[in-house]
Amino acid sequence: MSGKSRSRRILFIGLNYAPEPIGIGPYSAGLMEALAERGHTVHAVVGQPYYPEWKMHEFFHGRWTNTTENGVTITRCPHYIPANPTGSRRLAHHLSFASSAYPAARLARRDLRPDLVMTVAPSLVAAPVAARMARRAGVPYWLHVQDFEVGAAQATGLLGKGRVADAALRFEERALAAADIVSTISGPMKRLLAAKGVAPEKIVELRNWANHASPAGERDYRAEWGLGGKFVALYSGNIANKQGLDTVVEAARLLVHREDIAVLVCGDGPTRGRLEKLGEGIATLHFKDLQPSGDVGDLLHMADVHLLPQLVEAADLVLPSKLGNMLASGRPVLATVPRGTGIADEIEGSGVVVPPGDPAALAWTIEQLAGDPASCRAMGANARRAGVERWSKGQVVDGFEAAMEDLLG
Repeated sequence: MSGKSRSRRILFIGLNYAPEPIGIGPYSAGLMEALAERGHTVHAVVGQPYYPEWKMHEFFHGRWTNTTENGVTITRCPHYIPANPTGSRRLAHHLSFASSAYPAARLARRDLRPDLVMTVAPSLVAAPVAARMARRAGVPYWLHVQDFEVGAAQATGLLGKGRVADAALRFEERALAAADIVSTISGPMKRLLAAKGVAPEKIVELRNWANHASPAGERDYRAEWGLGGKFVALYSGNIANKQGLDTVVEAARLLVHREDIAVLVCGDGPTRGRLEKLGEGIATLHFKDLQPSGDVGDLLHMADVHLLPQLVEAADLVLPSKLGNMLASGRPVLATVPRGTGIADEIEGSGVVVPPGDPAALAWTIEQLAGDPASCRAMGANARRAGVERWSKGQVVDGFEAAMEDLLG
């Protein structure tokens, strides 16, 4: 139990949770487990693990189950998982979780008698479930925004303009207004919450943290994958529209004459097949599967530079959770974002930014870094310091407890 906080009963409702290896799941689970370790009582109503493959993970069966994992009581709910997550299918996916989470959350509320109800966006569609549970229990409702789903859907073309988009924005506005406290993961996202009408006194910054600060030393990926002494530009994570990975593929095409450079895309997601087809015949480009969580430290430390591609429209709608791990690995970050964005501010002194959607600029910068190991070392040292100082899990959990006590009194 932390000396800063009384023991509290927390009902958490969220679609994504462990054992999903990337994205929101590890952070939701990590926070709930850390709170349980500090003496709080936590019941998490969550979905079936499916991300990033959009396929239910092995050993899960798509029905309601109750378990206790790492001190947290977990109710898993069945829901629809589309193999091809188009805009309408994603909506059905989120609605199905909200529908199945409602009865589970109602039972959990009765058993737990929570002091606080918390949910996370995505999935914003489940926010009314959390809000109702909080009202019925007579306790505060906390909404944590990992990314702005509606804006991201518009940026990636999943949601166009018109009545549907207007309805989605109104729903988002109501969900934000209903919360007693709204947290998010970066300064620019806090400013966007304020622009959406959330009162400044209700907004709290609750960052993600670095999960893989040190290599385990068990995997030699350069040897396994035949990379030798090549300069490795690595992207590791979800492969979807939001990442803008077409730019990485085209940059690799422009680097095909450089046998000493390897562009590595390591991950899974709905657009991987299309990108692999786009990259056929590019000798500098290598696709690899998402690696086990225990080996990610070795993977990240193998790279010479980390690639963080983003669509220009999504640059301040998210702060990718992978960034903390990139920085903590002690390698520079090369991001395709406009200057002045939250990501650009985060990597100042620890990396380089190039314009989004510009493969030539990305390829040129990779070549420059490959020829300047001293600059890479200097930026990598700054990155390591930033990862340790600004992306500490202990600090994040301390901040959550402090905000919770301010809210609950």
